[in-house]
Amino acid sequence: MPDAPGRARPVARHGRLPRRRGWTTLLSVVASAAAVLLVSGTSVAAIAGAQLAAAPQTVALSTDDQSTAKTADVTAIKGGANILLIGSDTRVGQFDSDEDVEGARNDVTMLIHVSEDHQQLTAVSFPRDLMVPIPACTNPETGTTYPAATSAQFNTALGNGGVSCVVDTVENLTGLTVPYAGLITFDGVIEMSNALGGVDVCVASPIDDTFTGLHLTAGAHSLQGTDALAFLRSRHGVGDGSDLARISSQQVFLSALLRQVTSNGTLSNPITLYKLAGAALSNMTLSDGLARTRTLVGLASTLRGMSTSSMLFVQYPVVDDPADAARVVVDEANAHTLNVALQTDERTTLSDSATGRASQESSETASPSATTAPSAPSTPTATAEPGTPAPETTTTSSPSSTPLPSSITGQSAAEQTCSVGN
Repeated sequence: MPDAPGRARPVARHGRLPRRRGWTTLLSVVASAAAVLLVSGTSVAAIAGAQLAAAPQTVALSTDDQSTAKTADVTAIKGGANILLIGSDTRVGQFDSDEDVEGARNDVTMLIHVSEDHQQLTAVSFPRDLMVPIPACTNPETGTTYPAATSAQFNTALGNGGVSCVVDTVENLTGLTVPYAGLITFDGVIEMSNALGGVDVCVASPIDDTFTGLHLTAGAHSLQGTDALAFLRSRHGVGDGSDLARISSQQVFLSALLRQVTSNGTLSNPITLYKLAGAALSNMTLSDGLARTRTLVGLASTLRGMSTSSMLFVQYPVVDDPADAARVVVDEANAHTLNVALQTDERTTLSDSATGRASQESSETASPSATTAPSAPSTPTATAEPGTPAPETTTTSSPSSTPLPSSITGQSAAEQTCSVGN
């Protein structure tokens, strides 16, 4: 990665949203765990049994979701497999006994859709301040029942009814069945970035965030430990200072992490894999259906050898809430398009989409190493797309792919992007 990024397309602003958001952001751990669990099958197979046996507890989803997870083969679910990953500042189980239970928040929620043919992964991020309908839920810790709400802040679902309530909310929003879920703490980002020896990220313009203490010059940086966590938590230091800007900046880190995990011999190093998978599993509370060695190993095996150009990060489509400038609401038309694409398991592209509010393409995007994700020591398979360097071909090589609306921001993991400071 160069010390100074080259010319790139402008950052998509879509209007400046002044927001008063909490500092806790855990998308880092969500996608770090996904990166390991979905590409390092050998490591997962080696340690999953021991890690799961040592896990303090699992969580139950709704009866229908539990039944699906119990009977389905995660590698052959009709329409693809859906896994919901939730990030919260809660440290123990679903809730922290030392905190007010109603203070538990799903500040980061990411839906992972793995296509039935195992040729694409789509990771959909839901903004924490999105106003959505939330179904009636019962808090598993207190027994308190919360009535259904026609419009409530998305990140209150965890406090209402735990992991199952967040899953039900996402299912109602997307029309999907989500039989697997995991709750993740932020400790994992430190452990996983350390296991990799740092994650290399690009910064297009200086990031100065006095709130998190993050100060980065323009250029390339290898981030690990608390620096990696500060980068992923930074909101005031990137883009327009909004939570949506933070999501796109996080995608810079997550894409770099995926490229790093799937290249440079990482997958052929059993010690590194053991550390990575151990860090992921030890910082997760899994649903009953996901907390099975067979499920984790099967999930990992479906994506070994997948090209990073087939791993898409997208933000769920939203617009400003006319009733509250500090909130957003669903962009109905574009959300419907995305929902249908996921429901019908369509292969999609982001070829015309902007990267987001706080990221831009790097001149390194055309690097051949960024367009493929070999699973050492495997050889290329039909799941890998043809290795062409031009960025416009990294996500559009399949003639049957359906382009998502250009207003849906995001990137593929193959795109080398840079965070933009404010």
